[in-house]
Amino acid sequence: MSFFGFLKDWSLPIAMLGGVAAYFIYVNIPFFDSTHAAVGQFIAFLQPALIFSMLFVTFCKISFSDLRLERWHFILLAFQLLTFIAFSLVAAYAPLTPSLRVLVESFMLCLICPTATAAAVITARLGGSAASLLTYTITMNFAVAIVAPLFLTLAHPVEGAGFLPSFLLILGRVFPLLLCPLVAASLVRRFFPSFQQFMTTKCRNLAFYLWLVALSLAIGLTVKSIVHCDLSVFVQMGIAVVSLVCCVVQFAFGRYIGRRYGDAVTGGQSLGQKNTVFAIWLAYTFLTPVTSIAGGFYSIWHNTVNTWQLYRRNHPKKIETNIK
Repeated sequence: MSFFGFLKDWSLPIAMLGGVAAYFIYVNIPFFDSTHAAVGQFIAFLQPALIFSMLFVTFCKISFSDLRLERWHFILLAFQLLTFIAFSLVAAYAPLTPSLRVLVESFMLCLICPTATAAAVITARLGGSAASLLTYTITMNFAVAIVAPLFLTLAHPVEGAGFLPSFLLILGRVFPLLLCPLVAASLVRRFFPSFQQFMTTKCRNLAFYLWLVALSLAIGLTVKSIVHCDLSVFVQMGIAVVSLVCCVVQFAFGRYIGRRYGDAVTGGQSLGQKNTVFAIWLAYTFLTPVTSIAGGFYSIWHNTVNTWQLYRRNHPKKIETNIK
């Protein structure tokens, strides 16, 4: 295997390991101690900028007419919302120890978390429909903005966090990063068709490379949240298992429903690949803050699944030979 072939096959784990290494190197060099606050502010700006850029490149290949709701969207939507509501009722009314409550809230986070905005990039590389996935992403984010405030405040009451403030807070968090790139790409398509053509033909892999940078940042933040978590190792392992179970179940169910409607890849990515940065924010804002590491662990699991899927797509004959 050539060096570039190796990078192509293992770009996701390389990006993840790069994020881990960068975090530990950075925090263990005393010279950079005074820069932590500034770097944190820069990353807070860089992450949404990367997401905007990824979606803009993707939307340049898609028009409004491509965004159509399909029956399987509603099935996956019902699965996410009903399972989230069920665990919310458990958290609200069941007598739980503090450790069990953390695990139940971790289930809630992993189930209600909407599809990652970058999932369209992986879906396209896996041969799925980026347009169909983006349709589900927009629909799910709007559903989260309505349902999450009702049940998060029921399961974990927060002073001053009524439905309307929570609804506007969630809406303001997710929708600008979804709609602004769509509007910008539509304007480019309408008034600058040559630039849109350039983005479509000459920058086909740009969104993927941007996503690798965003992934490294996300994993670095995940490591930070785990390192600074004051939970016992036992509870952290429990959260890791909860997030793994949620990841496997959602990818499997999404692929099962997607396959029934002719697109297993898009179904699996729609339900399985999550906006874990949003999940971490949701935990800090509405739930027990330590549950934020559930989003961090989920990020590791769904990117491990994506690594396997990309490798399998790039080397189908090798996979078949190994199975035989």
